[in-house]
Amino acid sequence: MVDANGEQLGIVPISEALRIAQERGLDLVEVAPNARPVVCRLMDYGKFKYEQSKRERLARKRQKTVNIKELKMRPRIEDHDFEVKVRNAHRFLTDGDKVKATIMFRGREIVHADLGKKLLIRLAERLSDVAVVERQPKVEGRNMVMILAPKGN
Repeated sequence: MVDANGEQLGIVPISEALRIAQERGLDLVEVAPNARPVVCRLMDYGKFKYEQSKRERLARKRQKTVNIKELKMRPRIEDHDFEVKVRNAHRFLTDGDKVKATIMFRGREIVHADLGKKLLIRLAERLSDVAVVERQPKVEGRNMVMILAPKGN
C-alpha cells in the first residue's frame, strides 16, 4: 500500500487498508492489479480524475490538426491560372496544411496523361522550397492526384 504522499506503508490486509482510507477521508485505489501483492494507493479519486481530464484537455489543445486542401486544375491550364494555383498552394503549405493537387481529365484528354503528370511535377518543383511530395502523381479514374506535405514535418 502507498500513502497519498507516495510513502510506502508496506503490505497491509484489505480490511486494514479500507479502515485507514476511511479514517483519512480518502479512497483506496488499486494501482497495479497484476502485481503480487496487489499495489493500492490512498488518494482523493475525484481530484485525480479531474486533474487527469485537465491534462488530456491541455494535450488536445496543443495538438495540431493537419487539413488537406485541394487544388483542382485541367491539363491545359493557362500560365497565369497556374501561377495563382502555385500561390494558393504555397500559402496552404506555409500554414501547415497538406495540398492535394488534382488534374481533371475530360473526354479524350485522359489519353494525354503525360501532360497532367508534367504539370504536377512542375507544381512540385515550384513548391520544392516549402513542400515535399508525399504521394507521387497517380491516375485515379479520370483524375490524376499528387499530395504535397509541408517540409517542416
